[in-house]
Amino acid sequence: MNQVYSQHTKNILGLQLPTDPRWVDLAAISLEAILTDHAYCEQKAALTCISYIQRYSDRTALVEELAPIVTEEWGHFRMVLSELKKRGLNLGKQRKDEYVNQLLIFQKKGGDIEDRLLDQLLTMALIEARSCERFKRLSEGLEDAYMRNFYRKFMESEAGHYTLFITLAELYTPKAAVRARWAEWLAYEIEIMNQLTIRGDRIH
Repeated sequence: MNQVYSQHTKNILGLQLPTDPRWVDLAAISLEAILTDHAYCEQKAALTCISYIQRYSDRTALVEELAPIVTEEWGHFRMVLSELKKRGLNLGKQRKDEYVNQLLIFQKKGGDIEDRLLDQLLTMALIEARSCERFKRLSEGLEDAYMRNFYRKFMESEAGHYTLFITLAELYTPKAAVRARWAEWLAYEIEIMNQLTIRGDRIH
């Protein structure tokens, strides 16, 4: 494990376990598959933000902050589609996202609406953080210079989204409670990462 990279990941994103370096090599082999999965990740991010706007329409700050994210994520979806087309590749079928599905299991489903909102925002923060970390891997590890730059742009965007979701969580929940629950999420994510098979055809 690259200790410098690992420490950077912890300091910037809070993630406790970096991606196995072998993942980049597998992703490079499965470019059509990884671009397809990436496209659907961007699509789902936009749709999730729309659903939060609808569900929490009384939260003015949330609505105002997530509205431009919807536009940005959909723009990213179109960028990936364009990249597929340029390379003569097809958008394949959407695949089951085991990583996200495992995260959803950890969300609080009943009880206080504030607790549910907090978990939903932290889920998105964690997805964005892990996506950012994966894009960083691709921006540094792919042999294709164009694709390294392609993913560098996505990495920077995802880092901003991660920060936004944490900020929104702290707006609606006391910071100490957010930090405590975030620590639980990070610990849970280690379990997920250790259980999932390394696959080059998935962003997560």
